[in-house]
Amino acid sequence: MQDLINQPDSQLQPINIAEDKNRTNIRSVTASLVAISAVSALLSSCKKDEEVLFELNNLELYPSAADKTKLKSNQQFVSILYTNLFQSAIPGSDVFELDALFKSIGDQDVAKEVLISNFFNQQGVNLPATEEMNADIDVFINEAYKRFFVREPNVAELTWVKNFIQNNPYMTPELVFFSFALANEYQYY
Repeated sequence: MQDLINQPDSQLQPINIAEDKNRTNIRSVTASLVAISAVSALLSSCKKDEEVLFELNNLELYPSAADKTKLKSNQQFVSILYTNLFQSAIPGSDVFELDALFKSIGDQDVAKEVLISNFFNQQGVNLPATEEMNADIDVFINEAYKRFFVREPNVAELTWVKNFIQNNPYMTPELVFFSFALANEYQYY
């Protein structure tokens, strides 16, 4: 600023008023375009989220137990068992805690029996009533096979389990589910 004051008059350039008006017009047009862009961006970005629906995929059932060849890990066993019994997911921290417990016990079969028993003693296990089981044994058996083995029972299995339930008056859904959870087939996927 001091340099402009100290300059001789011969070095000062005349200001063209027309150019100054053009610059002002260009600036005002640019400012208007920026303002319009900002408003349109705000209006287009402030939309209500679309309602998202979640659907369950149909689960493909195994044709037979022979197709299951992979042994479940302890974490898979615990997660799947919990989901089968409670019809909800187990918290991840519980899975890791139970996995560490399994690793600390030598006899894995005993550990699984204790785990299943403890799960049945908790609130929230989704079990049908004994009367409901006995009212339609075929439906109960089919649902249990789908729930635990992810397949339909064959005729021999259906007949054997049905006869077993009918010939044992003290049979409960809890004992049937306990047996299914301990079955060799349940250890595989």
